[in-house]
Amino acid sequence: MVTESTAPAAVDVVDRRQKSIDELGPKYKWIALSNTTLGMLIATINSSIVLIALPDIFRGININPLDPSNTGYLLWMMMGFLVVTAVLVVSFGRLGDMYGRARMYNMGFAIFTISSIFLAITWFDGGGAALWLIGWRVVQGIGGAFLMANSSAILTDAFPSNQRGLALGINGVAAIAGSFLGLVIGGVLAPVNWNLVFLVSVPFGVLGTIWAYLKLHDTGIRRKAKMDWWGNISFAAGLIAVLVGITYGIQPYGNHTMGWTSPLVLSCLIGGVVVLAAFVVIETRVPNPLFNLRLFKIRSFTAGNVANLVASLGRGGLQFILIIWLQGIWLPQHGYSFAQTPLWAGIYMLPMTVGFLLAAPTS
Repeated sequence: MVTESTAPAAVDVVDRRQKSIDELGPKYKWIALSNTTLGMLIATINSSIVLIALPDIFRGININPLDPSNTGYLLWMMMGFLVVTAVLVVSFGRLGDMYGRARMYNMGFAIFTISSIFLAITWFDGGGAALWLIGWRVVQGIGGAFLMANSSAILTDAFPSNQRGLALGINGVAAIAGSFLGLVIGGVLAPVNWNLVFLVSVPFGVLGTIWAYLKLHDTGIRRKAKMDWWGNISFAAGLIAVLVGITYGIQPYGNHTMGWTSPLVLSCLIGGVVVLAAFVVIETRVPNPLFNLRLFKIRSFTAGNVANLVASLGRGGLQFILIIWLQGIWLPQHGYSFAQTPLWAGIYMLPMTVGFLLAAPTS
């Protein structure tokens, strides 16, 4: 009797999901791909656009970017968005499973757009302006985390299995292209007016928010589950501690050129690793874990994630170092004025995108 009562329920769930896809029609998957590609594009553009525009932004709010006392502002303007996105993306993916992926994605678009507006209309000056920008960059990172966490899931629901690789590959192209386009766009806009660096996202954000609200629908299966609060807290605390430790570890400390011997850095790194180890233990014992660690027993899953991590480390590290080297050393030595260096640094970074753009749709 138990088997007879449970089997129809499982079939019913699958039928309802398939009926929903059929009702939306064959064009829906392309609508989902177009909107999520736009979302990934503007999210990743904004993850890098500030990196190349920081000197102009700081001059615009009357802060000297070369003053050692302003290093904290400088780093958190760059890192705030990325840290928040890295910490929250897994949790927001779980919220999408629980409450609807399209709903969480729409919320992310709205948050992202509103924060872009407030970033562009800063009326403070000096340190107050820097804190205002950092705060809204954090909020913008929350919106970006909603977009990144749910875009792939929306595509997985919308596309049949034989087309998912193509859809996810195109989405990946947008993400990679956005991180490099942000450098060029920032280089073009920052010398004109630093506010344009943030304002440029607003029309696309408004369009994407309205478009997502009207056209995207939840077609996947919602899972009733409790939020893994201890897992969320331990993951966020551990990851933030490690990232803060790395961030301040690359800064000068005392008479040292790097800060790896700083008590703060050592405390953050060691404490972060300990808390992340506690996260692993927690995830093996709670009924509804934030992340199912058993997935790492699947060889293809583990290999894919390790490959993605290594590629991201290489791409991100090279991007960061090249921008500093181009703007601070090579371009000025070759006759470019400092006002021209943001644009040309972005242009010189473009060749790096070619291999990624060619390979992503087929990977």
